[in-house]
Amino acid sequence: METKNEILNNNSNNLSSTKYRNRNLWSGFLFGIGFVAFFDETIFHQLLHWHHFYDKSTTNIGLVSDGLFHAFSWFATIGGLFMFADLRRRNTLWLTRWWGGILLGGGAFQLYDGTIQHKLLRIHQIRYVENVFVYDLIWNILAIIMIIIGLCLVVLSRNRQHSGRTLT
Repeated sequence: METKNEILNNNSNNLSSTKYRNRNLWSGFLFGIGFVAFFDETIFHQLLHWHHFYDKSTTNIGLVSDGLFHAFSWFATIGGLFMFADLRRRNTLWLTRWWGGILLGGGAFQLYDGTIQHKLLRIHQIRYVENVFVYDLIWNILAIIMIIIGLCLVVLSRNRQHSGRTLT
């Protein structure tokens, strides 16, 4: 029979395990949002000049909106990396779950961008061309693929934890 202290320790370990499981997911999610936003802003806004974050005003306003968007992406990326460093320091990093979080965060951001910002709010398009449908389709399909792979990794990491296997 277990003593009261053993039961409390087991409950404490379960709560701690849940806490770090969630931190791994949120660290990856935040990093994924920041990384995809940074990639979007760098490639499509700065290098290719396809659009600005906000295209319903002047070019100057578009550039300011790009700067704010860039700052947001860096804050999200750095925040996710600080959480990552803390998980490593505590020896509670579960890479499979963290990568799942990255793909979920990046895919969720990209799907939000492609549906809400591009189509619903119309604050910008991916590219201003005659047949933007192809660009929208590729953008959103890639987002869905990222979300599906991310979900698979998160479920895989959860199954590994419940089966008692080593988490990687």
